[in-house]
Amino acid sequence: MDRVRLGLIGYGYWGPNLARNFHQLPEAWLVACADAEPARVNEAARLYPSLKQATTDARELIENPTLDALVIATPARSHFSLVSQALEAGKHVLVEKPLAMTSAEARALIAIAQKCKRVLMVGHTFEFNPAVWKIQELLQAGALGELYYIYSTRVNLGRVQTDINALWSIAPHDISILLYLLQTMPLTITARGGTYVSHGVEDVIFALLTFLAPHSGAPNINAHIHASWLDPSKTRQMTFVGSEKMIVYDDVDPEAKLKIYDKGIYKRGESFGEFQLRVRSGDIHIPKIDLTEPLRYECAHFLECLRENKSPRTDGENGLRVVRVLEAAQASLAQNGAVVTFD
Repeated sequence: MDRVRLGLIGYGYWGPNLARNFHQLPEAWLVACADAEPARVNEAARLYPSLKQATTDARELIENPTLDALVIATPARSHFSLVSQALEAGKHVLVEKPLAMTSAEARALIAIAQKCKRVLMVGHTFEFNPAVWKIQELLQAGALGELYYIYSTRVNLGRVQTDINALWSIAPHDISILLYLLQTMPLTITARGGTYVSHGVEDVIFALLTFLAPHSGAPNINAHIHASWLDPSKTRQMTFVGSEKMIVYDDVDPEAKLKIYDKGIYKRGESFGEFQLRVRSGDIHIPKIDLTEPLRYECAHFLECLRENKSPRTDGENGLRVVRVLEAAQASLAQNGAVVTFD
């Protein structure tokens, strides 16, 4: 495949970032854009003279036979309809998270992509983040010792949504990271939330996921997610606590995205039948991290999959796993924090 002819559906919150990255990649040719708001369409046409088609009707892009692929960055509840139509029309698709609003919809999209022999990729951007890659490297090398627990905080004041709650809007990032790093689905999940701004829509959620430890006899790994658009400051942080070392991943820190703490608690000797516990506090190491924008890697990977006819790292099955966790967390929310068990 030569230069990929792309169409972008959705030029609202995330669409401009996708347009900018694809425009800067020499393997891509952004030639069409659609958005329901005429002002956004006009803005895209002004910034990108390469656009041959700018419209408020997404169907025009879906039916355009000259386009190789569509990038879909629309509200989550529209994903199933738009992605299924695009695949049926013979387009490869990159869709923003979440893939769909139910696991049944996600499975249907996977089946359509397979039937039509089209690439289906989900925009789980943090799986293309060099800082997350480094954490994976450290975990696989056993640098933290035994991983005890993880907690994440992804909060901000603003971008309040009324069609989906904070769970479906914000938490997919952290769920995607956890599944990527731990390479397994959770055993159980429980979630609670609060509705303060929009009736029936949780502005804040607290979810606890339990994962099976990789080593027999070790305690299960607990992972806590706090997601909210009703918070005084922007925080994007994950902490990994192990028996030997600990990691703090701060995505908004421009210089020290990862801090590795040589800290832990260890057993020292035995006295009167009981181990003596000691706290070890060593150096803080800040590894050098590639500062390339993760979205650039994501967009380049999509184009690579089209050229080489290979399955994306964040394919439909990857998207389905995240949707299954979201679905289970939503069920727990609806039951006031009931424990939901995965098969």
